Amino acid sequence: MLSLVIPVYRNEASLPDLLAALQQMAGALPEPLEVVFVVDGSPDRCHDILRERLPATGLTATLLLLTRNFGAFAAVRAGLEHARGERFAVMAADLQEPPELVPRMHARLAGGEADVVVAERVLRHDPPWQRWQAGLFWSLYRRWVVPDMPPGGIDIFACNKPFRDALLQLGESRSSLIAQIFWLGFRRVSVPYARQPRRHGVSAWTWRKKMAYLSDSVFAFTDLPVRLLTLAGALGMGVAIVLALVVLAARLLGQIAVPGYAMTLIAILFFGALNLLSLGIVGTYAWRAYENTKQRPQAVVLREQRFGHEH
Repeated sequence: MLSLVIPVYRNEASLPDLLAALQQMAGALPEPLEVVFVVDGSPDRCHDILRERLPATGLTATLLLLTRNFGAFAAVRAGLEHARGERFAVMAADLQEPPELVPRMHARLAGGEADVVVAERVLRHDPPWQRWQAGLFWSLYRRWVVPDMPPGGIDIFACNKPFRDALLQLGESRSSLIAQIFWLGFRRVSVPYARQPRRHGVSAWTWRKKMAYLSDSVFAFTDLPVRLLTLAGALGMGVAIVLALVVLAARLLGQIAVPGYAMTLIAILFFGALNLLSLGIVGTYAWRAYENTKQRPQAVVLREQRFGHEH
């Protein structure tokens, strides 16, 4: 059985089309399909609509309602934990990733050629401004976090049970599910696709959330900030030594009768700012380590309902 995990947040308008696409998919797949909807604390009627309409679809489905909005990746993890299949796939509820991607990814898994299949965006039917933002985000992500990341980035994937189990063992909070996929290794292949224009609503994936996600990814998977801080400290020391030699030479040559306030002020400001930067970066790593020691669940399920399950 293939378990399809779909996080749902502010997708009320797209649910009718999504359910129709899932019914068509269930009839086309060569094995049974289980759909796991995870309503991630959505403030609209997503949960009510799914609860009302799922019994009439004939789909084998599980409906999870989280206690609040924990984020898409926490919702995906919750769905993977409750899924019962032998293979697993993740799909967005806004239909910008074509539903036919799921059978394509499933076919690569069923053929035994890979443990995880990632969907690689090669084309975006988005406004120019959004394409520019996405290109900048994923270029930074490739440079700082995962060099193997496709240029267009990925959001959805499919995997077998060993990979799913290994992924769920990575329990750290404030991390990146996508970076974890690449960190785990295993046999990985990609399938290209063109991202479709949004037909319903607006994206909840704001620039602020993208930068927070990039920050989580950087601090969870690379020591680049610490290395940059070390470099800045070394450069600062070099600048300070040069300035000290210049001031000393000028003093010995009689060009400075009284040490001026300007150089003192510059040195204080420079090293004060460097100290604050150092404390901020080191404190960020310390805070994230402290967060992981709490062992809090990444998502809390308020209600679980099953439709069409035999057991």
